[in-house]
Amino acid sequence: MTERTHSPQALAQVAARKPAQIPAQDPVQVQLRSPGLAVSLLLALACGVLAADIYYAQPLVGLIAASLGLPAPLAGLVVTLTQLGYGLGLILVVPLADIFETRRLVLTLVGLSILALVATALAPTAGAFLAAAFCTGLGAVAVQVLVPYAAHLADEASRGRAVGNVMAGLMLGIMLARPLSSFLAGLAGWQGVFLLAAAALVPLGLVLRLKLPERRPAGRMGYGALMRSILSIAATTPVLQRRALYQAAMFGVFSLFWTVTPLLLASPAIGLGQGGIAIFALVGAASVLASPIAGRIADRGWGRPATRLALLGGMASFALCLVLPEAPRPAIALLIVAALLLDFAVTTNLVLGQREIFLLEAAIRARLNGIYMATFFLGGALGSALGVWAYAAGGWHMAALLGLAAPTLAFLFALSERR
Repeated sequence: MTERTHSPQALAQVAARKPAQIPAQDPVQVQLRSPGLAVSLLLALACGVLAADIYYAQPLVGLIAASLGLPAPLAGLVVTLTQLGYGLGLILVVPLADIFETRRLVLTLVGLSILALVATALAPTAGAFLAAAFCTGLGAVAVQVLVPYAAHLADEASRGRAVGNVMAGLMLGIMLARPLSSFLAGLAGWQGVFLLAAAALVPLGLVLRLKLPERRPAGRMGYGALMRSILSIAATTPVLQRRALYQAAMFGVFSLFWTVTPLLLASPAIGLGQGGIAIFALVGAASVLASPIAGRIADRGWGRPATRLALLGGMASFALCLVLPEAPRPAIALLIVAALLLDFAVTTNLVLGQREIFLLEAAIRARLNGIYMATFFLGGALGSALGVWAYAAGGWHMAALLGLAAPTLAFLFALSERR
């Protein structure tokens, strides 16, 4: 069977309709519906373990940079290269799920992740580390092959809930990656963190091979045509454009906060060690509760007010960061409140956006997700790099001002949205 061509005009007509009116029936969905609790839990677990690989380096920026001889203004590259690899994979690899069998694509990416994590741990130079970090991000896009796959399993009325449940696993992996990384680095060094991450993927890959149902898309097209269609979809889908920009702003400041805050906590002003930073990072794990709640809110049709509330939450978080007291304990307490508020806001906005774009045409769902995720992960990469630069140039206050600006601009843009 040949996939129909999506012209810019046709895609514009699809994007202009209200999501609830857009048919989203997947040609292979009937074979996969009701996969059972075991597969749903497996998808959530896989997303969490794979997503964590992107974030293990975040609280270790100072240790890794010192070990490999990276100067302080360039230390943010430790995180940025992984996110850039992830962002590139979202555009060049994730869309393949619209034309290739899902399980085989996921297993290939898991294999790449294992090799890249081992290379990261064994890297003798900063250049080798950064190249391996880039490949780690590239392999981790298996997560974003699995998320639209979960959407394919659900009908339209429960799609937000299905995506929210899988995203809960993904967000738990992201939030636990930082404290786990800090804790393990204290025991086995930063190299041990990446070796253990690679070891964890081996049994996961075997279980996915045995338990993940096959999904063979009905559409067929060449890779060149697939890439060209991405440009048309991105240019002619206003819903996708708006949701991607909202989340790019939010994820940019999320990355800024969680890259710069460990530097502040480890500074002489507060003086926490890796163990203390790990305990602090555990705070973010509570935001995993936001994913299923946001999915249910979106299914009820409350996505627009919830989006604006999430953007206001991002603004409020950095407003708190601007008024940190000088005493270490009150400063840590206020940072905990800011972290919780920010993580809940970012997670909520992410799920609301994914639910909205997954109501668009099912045959292009992987491409929609790839564009959405690539846009905001590039925002995340920029946030990490600018955050470290701002902290080095102007301290915590300058970094917090930068963090406040992005969600403020996104909120003003959200106010222009029309029904």
